Amino acid sequence: MPTPHNSAAPGDFADVVLMPGDPLRARHIAQRFLEDAREVTSVRGMLGFTGTHQGRRVSVMGHGMGIPSLSIYTTELIREYGVKVILRVGSCGAIREDVKLRDIIVALGAGTDSNVNRMRVGGHDFPAVADFTLARQAVEAAEKRNRPVRVGSVFTSDYFYTPAVEKQKTALFASMGVLAVEMEVAGLYGVAAEHGARALGFLTVSDHLLTHQSMSATERQTTFDEMIELALDVAHAQ
Repeated sequence: MPTPHNSAAPGDFADVVLMPGDPLRARHIAQRFLEDAREVTSVRGMLGFTGTHQGRRVSVMGHGMGIPSLSIYTTELIREYGVKVILRVGSCGAIREDVKLRDIIVALGAGTDSNVNRMRVGGHDFPAVADFTLARQAVEAAEKRNRPVRVGSVFTSDYFYTPAVEKQKTALFASMGVLAVEMEVAGLYGVAAEHGARALGFLTVSDHLLTHQSMSATERQTTFDEMIELALDVAHAQ
């Protein structure tokens, strides 16, 4: 303590951490939803905060873009700071016509073009799936709030700017029921499985790969409050 990427002291993090990719979104969540939030780390600009939400101690921290960045921060949170539950609260790009901009997705599982999970299990396929209890609690929370969510699989890509040769695969994924593309969930589920934590990915559709609709950077930073409320409901259930 501290780690190479986290300046927090022992005990600074709650057992449940909400993790957006953008550290500025982490700050927004702390300011908007947490009482008595204080900054506990800012190494490399990756902001982390801890406070309370309706009496429940909760932390929020950015994880950056892509599996490598997320893997660094989540591994250290679990292994060095004793975090038990990580809830990714991120954005994604829809690849099906029936998935709309601003829809909330609960990611039950994630395929990936990354090799990290295969490396974890000696080159074999790894089932990158959410913790079932967390997923069930998310759906129950959405039902109580009368807030529709999409539940299913996503694809975690190493690419943001996808090479032309890869773009043809999007239609195949969609035909097999994949709801959206993002860049971290499969890595999160692999880290959680390896280190004995529990994890769930919440995703708000910020872009649509078929209609080319998209949110601005500012909208992505500040307009995901409905997803955050569901994640906090799940945090309270722990």
